[in-house]
Amino acid sequence: MKINKFGFEFEEYASMAELSDSDSELLGHAIQAVENAYAPYSHFHVGAALRLGNGKVIKGNNQENIAYPSGLCAERVAFFHASSNYPDVAIEAIAITAKAQNFEINEPVTPCGSCRQVMSETETRQPGDIRVIMMGQSGKIFVVKSVGSLLPLMFKAEGLKK
Repeated sequence: MKINKFGFEFEEYASMAELSDSDSELLGHAIQAVENAYAPYSHFHVGAALRLGNGKVIKGNNQENIAYPSGLCAERVAFFHASSNYPDVAIEAIAITAKAQNFEINEPVTPCGSCRQVMSETETRQPGDIRVIMMGQSGKIFVVKSVGSLLPLMFKAEGLKK
């Protein structure tokens, strides 16, 4: 038997004021996207914003449905919109944030497993990494340089060919 270990580095910022102008601006778009989330059941509103290689910003937010599996997370809404409208343009970064109706989120919000898989596969199809900026309603901000850091053992297409 052999024991292996995964690890990754991430940046931690105390506030948006410490971020670069471009990261702060993208997080501002994600904060705006939170306001249009449709979350009448969980009351957990998530916003995401992508910065594309052509400079465009794509926003997404969670869209719930009474038939729970029919809803969609903010990250996938944004990624699928970008892929369907700008299929040949790389995604440079994503900013994610959330707010809750009944409590304050003071830790960075991270993507769920399904979103990590979609984001990772997108990253493997394009020439560069996708920077991930994560924030709650208040508190620290985490930044990772690549989606691959968040899902090191992603399911890959090669698994279907065996």
